[in-house]
Amino acid sequence: MTTLAQPKHDLSAIEIDAIEDRIYAYNRDAVGRDDAQGLGFVIRDEVGRIVGVATGYSWAGTSELKQMWIDEAYRGRGYARELLNAFAAEAAIRGVRRIWVQSHDFQAPGMYEKAGFVRVAEFADWPEGHSNVILCRTLEATTATP
Repeated sequence: MTTLAQPKHDLSAIEIDAIEDRIYAYNRDAVGRDDAQGLGFVIRDEVGRIVGVATGYSWAGTSELKQMWIDEAYRGRGYARELLNAFAAEAAIRGVRRIWVQSHDFQAPGMYEKAGFVRVAEFADWPEGHSNVILCRTLEATTATP
């Protein structure tokens, strides 16, 4: 078989999902854990529009908070803290011991630190002139209630 790397900069959501499924299958087989689940919470305004979101996943005792956003008009009302607390509480029920998040220095690393996250890595010039901060929060063990 001849291989040739071809440019494909616009993978569809279906293609990305298929690739992620294959990566997960490999990881599941390598680690022996098949407990991956999406994990997310939203806050909606009075007309049902999403004004805040915390989404990620849990797998093998770890969770990653992939997206955290509060509409600018709703910032400063404690919604980010509410979302983080809900995300962490559900993660703990699932047996998660660590939550990971990345945040650029111009986003919200300070907010995560106030919520118990600790900086574990910082990459300078990502993007240029800024840094990308990786943070982790360790959770207390808990037992799920039926």
